[in-house]
Amino acid sequence: MRILVIEDEPQLGDRLKKGLEENGYAVDVASDSAEGRYLSAERDYALILLDVMLPGVDGFAVLQAIRRTSKVPVLVLTARDKVEDRVNGLRQGADDYLVKPFTLPELLARVHALLQRGKPQEPATLRLADLELDLASRKCFRNRTRIELTAKEFTLLKVLLRHRGQIVSRSTLVEEVWNTPLDSDTNVVEVAIRRLRGKIDDPFEVKLLHTVRGSGYVLEDRSWS
Repeated sequence: MRILVIEDEPQLGDRLKKGLEENGYAVDVASDSAEGRYLSAERDYALILLDVMLPGVDGFAVLQAIRRTSKVPVLVLTARDKVEDRVNGLRQGADDYLVKPFTLPELLARVHALLQRGKPQEPATLRLADLELDLASRKCFRNRTRIELTAKEFTLLKVLLRHRGQIVSRSTLVEEVWNTPLDSDTNVVEVAIRRLRGKIDDPFEVKLLHTVRGSGYVLEDRSWS
């Protein structure tokens, strides 16, 4: 899922981007209202985090512009903590309101809640054969054996399990896991797949992670075919 952060403080913008990406989200950061309005109109986002104290144009004006064309969830981030400010933001179309300073766990909880609205509930654990991925605890098991994964490996496996039985292209993995444009010269996907396969497949008789030459990768149990 891709999130747009509209935040003019570079350090906070960088921290938000890093924290969200470490939890599996793809993130774009806009440092002013003009860039924020442009990106929100040109790209599809699952959620927008909007600082209302932007230079030049008030963030509420950005919110109004977004609401004229989109129903994307907007989480307002601001140092304004008065009740009338919160009410104003909600009346103008914000879906939630978070006062600075805030902790990353609270932000992630609100992001998760907004993204789940109107969606079918995702199971707490993704499974394929004897492979299990617990999304809440971020733990992985195969045949009841704990497998230690890096943050990127966890996100990669989560994407593959969500699409289990389907071929996932290299470009899709780059977009959803690394949040970067596809570079034909990089082998980051191949390296990550090799390392993940070494953990979830190599120690076990039945192989689940398969390469489909020229198309991508598929996670499926072929032991019955």
